[in-house]
Amino acid sequence: MPETFPSIDALDVLLADLRVGEARRRQLGMVRRELEQALARGALPVGARRSLRRLLEREALTPYVRLARSGQLRARRVKGGFPPTSEATNEARAQCLDLLCKAYGLPAPRFGAGGRVPPRPTPDFGDLAALRRQLDQDLGGYMSPGHTRLTAVVALVLDAAPRSGELVAMRLSHLQPGAVYVDRRPQRGGEPDGDWFELSPIGAAALGRWLPLRKDYVDRTHGTSKLWVSLHPNHDGVLDADGQATLRPAGVPLEDKGMTDSYAAGRARYGLDKLPPKLEQLRRAVLEQTPPVALDLPAPAA
Repeated sequence: MPETFPSIDALDVLLADLRVGEARRRQLGMVRRELEQALARGALPVGARRSLRRLLEREALTPYVRLARSGQLRARRVKGGFPPTSEATNEARAQCLDLLCKAYGLPAPRFGAGGRVPPRPTPDFGDLAALRRQLDQDLGGYMSPGHTRLTAVVALVLDAAPRSGELVAMRLSHLQPGAVYVDRRPQRGGEPDGDWFELSPIGAAALGRWLPLRKDYVDRTHGTSKLWVSLHPNHDGVLDADGQATLRPAGVPLEDKGMTDSYAAGRARYGLDKLPPKLEQLRRAVLEQTPPVALDLPAPAA
């Protein structure tokens, strides 16, 4: 049985009381797992095993951050190894530690670079116009299932600018003729909010291609109301005691990582050269250049 630590138990209580967005919650989960792994390795002071205060003091956090940045606390291999974590991950980790220490009543350790990682550049207006033309052209011909799903995703981002986490939260009830509902989930906490946005002709056509295909995949499983589903069997990366992963069939709800991975892979696979490397860059470009206008419609039933 894996060793348990009272400080991690106390950390779980602290985390349960924090009101943060889903993206920050995932980042905090990463930090929690890394801290537990560092304790199990004996890399932190012994007192940090028993006391959350000791765990959140600089004496314990300094070796933890050094070890985590090196990549040795990664949950899984990357290209066969454990490379150092990216600057974006390092900054997210530092922000999580500041948040945890403040929540506990300790000074923020400020292991970050003194500010946020500069945002990646966004496509210009001409690139977005060219992207819309390409989507329109692609919708007039044959598209593979992956191409169909990605086209619908991109079209909805162009129409309503949802984040990846907001995309995967969408359900069939978030659609009605000519409109899509986005349940806004602020990254830095705050109350969730949502609005309906008008679908463009391209967005409506893209969903018209995706929804029948989605139904075929969902009908093969137990069914889901989620809008975006997987197209291939996959697993969540968690291994059982025998080192085996449980495969999930195609047609199950797509998760945040699956959404961002399919976007990254589809850019090159389907010749969408006007798409930026990250979905977030496309979302910010839409907000900067053609911000969607909310419709005065009641929220969908929960």
